[in-house]
Formats: sequence, structure tokens, C-alpha cells
Amino acid sequence: MELFSLILNTIILRPYVFAFLLIYFWGCSMHLGVQRAILFCIIGYFIAWLSEYSSIHSGFPYGHYYYIEQTKGRELWVLGVPWMDSISYVFLAYASYSVAMLAVSPLMRSGGMLYLLETKKLRGSLYTRLLGALFFVYLDIIIDPVALRGNRWFLGQIYGYPEGGVYFGIPISNFIGWFVVGFVLIYALQKIDSLLRAENPKDRFGHRYPWRFLIGPALYLGVVIFNSSVTFFIREYNIAWSSIFIILLPLFLLYTLIGTKLSSANFPSTALEAHLRDFPGVMVPEHLRKQDI
Repeated sequence: MELFSLILNTIILRPYVFAFLLIYFWGCSMHLGVQRAILFCIIGYFIAWLSEYSSIHSGFPYGHYYYIEQTKGRELWVLGVPWMDSISYVFLAYASYSVAMLAVSPLMRSGGMLYLLETKKLRGSLYTRLLGALFFVYLDIIIDPVALRGNRWFLGQIYGYPEGGVYFGIPISNFIGWFVVGFVLIYALQKIDSLLRAENPKDRFGHRYPWRFLIGPALYLGVVIFNSSVTFFIREYNIAWSSIFIILLPLFLLYTLIGTKLSSANFPSTALEAHLRDFPGVMVPEHLRKQDI
């Protein structure tokens, strides 16, 4: 009964975390499959929790920081680490991975619908993993400065850095740690994706909906907007504008890249063929399957 009460209080205290988590389950289930979404939630949480537990005790991989147990007894904590903090890494990692997939995959548009022509090779590539880890770090550049000032909004003051840091109180080691952990998380997601037997139609129901690829990038953008809005709300304008100008570059480059790929007159037919070969159950209009492009 006490555990149930802690879980309920955690939901009440952190509704935005659960909202993002539900969007992750929806998006990842539609994109990769229900089994993968559940398994990555479990494994991803353990990786994130282990990284945080290690860092608060040894300084690796984020550098030394500490948690303030202000809400312990009111929400779920696991051996000195807030549950909601570690679970956030799961949806942040998937969102970053999905943005990386949007950047590296060929694109096709027909009748106002966008088709991401991903392949198994692209899903599991080192390049996708590295790019996803970079997008993961960009999220922390937005999140960490405002989270560090949680006493000024409804997060609460839950952690701190004993020696401060050069970026609005955050040490550079923190961002290095986020890159390392993001790389490991996305690698775990890639291995889960490649090792699971994936051809159960009930597990792959999302293949009927071409827009399933956009849920992850939308989640990424939603996290950016939410945290930027909170930063403006607490009137930390220097942090807010610095974060916005930093994140604008990768987002604008991604937008430009998508536009360039969609406007290309020389669309490679091999990209569509490879996509349909790896994922034969995806929904692609018949006229696109048969046209000679």
C-alpha cells in the first residue's frame, strides 16, 4: 500500500514526466513495436539509474553532484536517486534517436504524407548512434540549467553540484557524461531492436501509419519547448536565450536537410527498395511501390 501511495504521489508531483513517458510509449510502440518500447523502458531505466548512482558516489560519468532528499517519502526514490529522474532518460534517448533517424534516412513525400525510408542498417549504425548521442546532449543543455533552479518552479530543488560549473553552474563533465550515457542508451535500443523477433503483426501495428516516425521528433521538440518555457517563466532570460540559440542551429540544419532531401529530383529507387525489403509490412501507397524512380 505504501508503494502504491508513493507511485501515486510521484504521478501527482511529476505529471509532465508521465505525460512525456506516455508519448514515448505511444511513439516507440508505433515505430519499433510494443515489446521494444517496454524492454527499452526497463533496460534504459537501469542504465540511467546506474549512471546516476555511480556519479553521486564516484563522480563518474557526470562529475560529482548530489541529490537533496527534499521529496523523499513523498515520491518514489531508488537508493538515493529519484525514480522520475532516471526514467526521464528513456524518453529523452528515444526522442534523440528518432531525430537522428530522421536526419540519416532517405525521405519521400506523396499526397502530403511524409515517408521515412529507414533500413535495418541505418537503425543499427554507429553514425546514427553518435548523432543521437549528440542530440541527447543538446537536450541536457536545455534541461539542466533550469532543473538546477528547481526551487523556483514546481520541480523543487532536488540536486546540486558541490563545486558549481562554467555553464550556468553546470560543469562540462556533466555534458561529457550525457554523451557517454546517451551513446550507451541508444546502443542498447539498437541491440533490442535487432535481437528481438519483430514480425508479430500485433506488435507492429504502427506500420499502418506513416506518420509514426514523427512522434519521436515531436516529443523531442516538446521537451525543448517545455523546458524553454519554464526558463522564461522563472525569468532566467540569459539561460533561456542562450539555450534557444544553441538548439536553433541543429534544428535549423535538420529542417534544411529534410527540405533538401524532399526536393531532390534524383530520388534513389534503391532507398525505397531497401526500406520495403527490411520492413515489408509498412504502409506505402501502391503507386509508389510500382513507380520507376
